[in-house]
Amino acid sequence: MNKFKSVFIGAIILGIMVLAGCNTHQVDADGDGKIKIIAAHNQTSPDNPYQTGLLKFKEVAEKESNGTIEVEVHAGTIGTEESQLVEKLQLGAADVIVVSPGFMTQTGIKEVDLFSAPYLFNSYDHWLQAVDGEVGNKMEEIINEKSNNSFKVLGYWTAGVRHYYGKKPIESVDDFQGVSLRTQTSGVVSDFWTSTGAIPSSISWGELYQGLQQDVVDSSENAYPFFVQQAHHTTSNGKYITETAHDYTTRFFLINGEKFDQYSEEQQEVILKAAKESIKAERESTLLQDEEYKKKAIDEGAIVNEIDRQPFIEIARPILNDFAKEIDVEDLLKDIYELDK
Repeated sequence: MNKFKSVFIGAIILGIMVLAGCNTHQVDADGDGKIKIIAAHNQTSPDNPYQTGLLKFKEVAEKESNGTIEVEVHAGTIGTEESQLVEKLQLGAADVIVVSPGFMTQTGIKEVDLFSAPYLFNSYDHWLQAVDGEVGNKMEEIINEKSNNSFKVLGYWTAGVRHYYGKKPIESVDDFQGVSLRTQTSGVVSDFWTSTGAIPSSISWGELYQGLQQDVVDSSENAYPFFVQQAHHTTSNGKYITETAHDYTTRFFLINGEKFDQYSEEQQEVILKAAKESIKAERESTLLQDEEYKKKAIDEGAIVNEIDRQPFIEIARPILNDFAKEIDVEDLLKDIYELDK
């Protein structure tokens, strides 16, 4: 009996050791010191800045690791919805993703939605100071803590500057009265547009071209590279572009924090270096495309006008203040305001 017990206990211990070993080496399944990173975004256009950023991440990671890190880039092939990518990151089916603040709130991290708020930033330089400084560091800590290390922020990407485009030009806030606008239909974004007199509409991005063409919706808002690539400016309700610059957009560049912690120190250093280079490449690509696609829109018949943004900022400010209080980020908002003085 004692001999049987000893064998039985030994088998259990061996089983535990095998399982522990599997868990320790799940990022190196072949046992050859190599790891594969699945990196994904939701845009399908090969010209999109997201693709530029992830290809740079792949290039640097594979080169600096001497081939011990392989990066597989997916452009909309494992998820065209950001919610799908967030879920895959949580489940380990993706290792690195690009996602907007709005979809990050689905994970229960309400604080990130601050970066969705209209007129939070007044210029690209203002945005840079925030995300690349103490504000960005504080947000990283919040995301890491609230996600229990499921999400680690590698840095902040941009998706350009969002503007209005629609069936008529906007000369003042009053021109928004009764205008149906494809945008977020809940939360701080919706509150802002509703306060201007616009009527938020939830038509999907994939159906928007047809919606603009067939008067389903009067207008929309986005950055030049995104709506010009989709030819929205060529529709009957997309011809007039007013540069409201209501959102200097933020995108989170995330890695699965639990997996990251299992990589060797050398691998972590390579990943962080690759992330830094990818952030630089993505931002440069977006800034360049903002100018290129604005010119393309004008060349193809779009009419662009500027507008005094101060009345819009005055509408946004109290909404921003109330929203920051609601999601408990008043200190972060104060820090952002201070950077613009």
